[in-house]
Amino acid sequence: MNEYAGVLKASGLKTTLQRIGILEVIDRAGHISIDAIYSEIRETNPILSLATVYKNILMMVDKDVLVEVPLSGAKSKYELKKHEHIHLICEKCGSVEDEILDNMPEEALSALAAKDSFLLSRSQINLYGICQNCQ
Repeated sequence: MNEYAGVLKASGLKTTLQRIGILEVIDRAGHISIDAIYSEIRETNPILSLATVYKNILMMVDKDVLVEVPLSGAKSKYELKKHEHIHLICEKCGSVEDEILDNMPEEALSALAAKDSFLLSRSQINLYGICQNCQ
């Protein structure tokens, strides 16, 4: 809990039980949709509304506490902001796997953006295909 409180405080967000609960659920799952987060949160906090979960998740995405992972043809999943990595996203089952690249192409992406006088502030690389379980 102290770890989550520190992350929230560093991002300029107030530490609340709702936010701590959301972060715990996401941390356990790795990548999870808002509906699944809400379903899990309701088990321990049945009075929490879906609107409150949405509001807090969007606020934490805006403050770089969480990362939205868009899925093709499905609702986005969310993860805790962590080291740079790419996502391998299965188009059949919706699973999301993190893949760490030793040589993350940040310099290449910055150079590509700079070519068009675009100042890159962040990037997210998502690769879509079929996972080993669904092949």
